[in-house]
Amino acid sequence: MDQPTVGILHPGSMGAAVAACAATNAAEVLWCAAERSAASTERATHFGLRPAGTLAELLDRSDIVISLCPPAAAEDLAHDVAGYRFAGLYVEANAINPERTQRISARLSNATVVDGGVVGSPPVGGKTPTLYLSGPADATARIEALFADTAVQAVVLGMEVGKASALKLSYAAFQKTSRVLVALAVGMAREHGVDQELIEAASRRTDSYLSEPEYVAKTAARAWRWGPELEEAADTLAAAGLPPEMLHAAASTLARWDDAKDNGGLTLTDALDQLAQP
Repeated sequence: MDQPTVGILHPGSMGAAVAACAATNAAEVLWCAAERSAASTERATHFGLRPAGTLAELLDRSDIVISLCPPAAAEDLAHDVAGYRFAGLYVEANAINPERTQRISARLSNATVVDGGVVGSPPVGGKTPTLYLSGPADATARIEALFADTAVQAVVLGMEVGKASALKLSYAAFQKTSRVLVALAVGMAREHGVDQELIEAASRRTDSYLSEPEYVAKTAARAWRWGPELEEAADTLAAAGLPPEMLHAAASTLARWDDAKDNGGLTLTDALDQLAQP
């Protein structure tokens, strides 16, 4: 089979790195340069992605399009793609709930839609995230082939659109909320001068995030992405008749770190200080 041309919408830290892996088995990987930031341009250039001047050009040239953007933008982006009557393979890989994924699939009536969910860190520096897939068998097989022998491990869950999204959000509900709880616990202990004692107590147990409070600063820097993702997970809980309040509260807590967006220099002290400000 000829190597496909792949379009990535839009190359954030995860999207750019995933797209670079796809380039291993693609003829070329495109990104849409129109109205994107200087940071996006720098990222795309770093990962060897080739610019398309407009969304229309990217869609016209691409056999496969991968959507990896903030959750809030997923449906608007799909609506834009549908407006150009894209008829290729569209991988909806955003952290959105299954109902939204199914709406996107219905809207992209000319395309073949595969549901995707990335679990893990961006595939750089030895990291090997898993891209879970669900959708038509021939389409998921094409995506498996696209990421064969790369740092992205593609795993097919079945043919039902929504399964991959459900798995992604189920994992995120634990993994992200647990880090928010660490921030609250360490912040409470610090207020009473027992934060080091808390960390030492936690370190005597295995697999406790409390023993690794350096994750709090990383959580703060990622809060702008994690909050909306947890809101999606909360909606998924509610749709299943399960109580969503804890995830809504975690998302509200993350919102206090909105000003820390992508701040790699943030310290634990900085993050806890910001968390203490309403």
